[in-house]
Amino acid sequence: MHVFRKGYHRLLLVLLLGGLSAGAGAQGIAKGADVSWLNQQAAANPPQVFRDAAGNTTDFIKLFKDVGGNAIRLRVWVNPSGGWNDGRDTLDKAKRAAAQGMRIMIDFHYSDSWADPGKQTKPAAWAGHSVAQLNTDVYSHTQGILKYLKDNGITVSWVQVGNEINSGMLWNEGKTPNFATLGQFINSGYNATKAVYPNAKVIVHLANGYDNANFRWFFDNLRSAGGKWDVIGMSHYPPVGSWQDYNNRLDTNMRDMISRYGSDVIVAEVGMDWQQAATTRAMLTNLLSRSSAIGLRVLGIFYWEPNAYPGWQGYTMGAVNNNGQLTEALQAF
Repeated sequence: MHVFRKGYHRLLLVLLLGGLSAGAGAQGIAKGADVSWLNQQAAANPPQVFRDAAGNTTDFIKLFKDVGGNAIRLRVWVNPSGGWNDGRDTLDKAKRAAAQGMRIMIDFHYSDSWADPGKQTKPAAWAGHSVAQLNTDVYSHTQGILKYLKDNGITVSWVQVGNEINSGMLWNEGKTPNFATLGQFINSGYNATKAVYPNAKVIVHLANGYDNANFRWFFDNLRSAGGKWDVIGMSHYPPVGSWQDYNNRLDTNMRDMISRYGSDVIVAEVGMDWQQAATTRAMLTNLLSRSSAIGLRVLGIFYWEPNAYPGWQGYTMGAVNNNGQLTEALQAF
């Protein structure tokens, strides 16, 4: 009886620790897609529609769910031209995602348009603001959008504070190497997120997930500046001809981020040439296998705009053909 009790207590401890540990958890790894273009595509002339294998028109999020997708990522801009990616547009897409049982990630760019390593332009309404004012702007915008979503019945699982911020955000005040100010901006977004969704994971997201040296430089400095995050996000767009090498380097970087900072990691964006669907499927299958081998601290993999028709907005790494049908790429999910 004593031996049984001892074994039972050990088993109970393992189960408790497993339930409390960070990581993908009982829901499993997120197999996600950023589908922020969907409403803009529907408003195109002619509208871009999606079809199942039999040629029947259907909703893209349902198509994605049917191949194994379980999460959706949506970008948010502050005051965008045309209203795309503002609060109302985001809520509409979030409701559609929630109706399909998808977990949701919100990606704040803190700009009126695209933010990436080459441009991190402040919203026009924030131009000329002091650092203190910008901290208030970040907090208010983040909290406002998230509260709007929550008040309308949306649960958010992850929040990205900035998009591909290798070179900082809200230039010039938050441009690297000014990590003291950048850390303040990130913490404003972090605190605003937790005020609305205490259980949401906050992501700090960089491009070039294969570049371990750059990730170490960034997160060493951000940690020294007191910056807060729960998850390290990575973009991953490997070349078709050398994706195996890039997947290997991404794997190395993910493992290092987990061990060096005790962070969960997530591949927030991934994509390859739509015309190389079989190769893309192999790349994603390999990436999922590597993520499983690393363990629960890899939270998910999100394909960027698989809904994009070939050449839409100059983008050629979607996962549909010119008829709006899925290529085989997402069969990896």
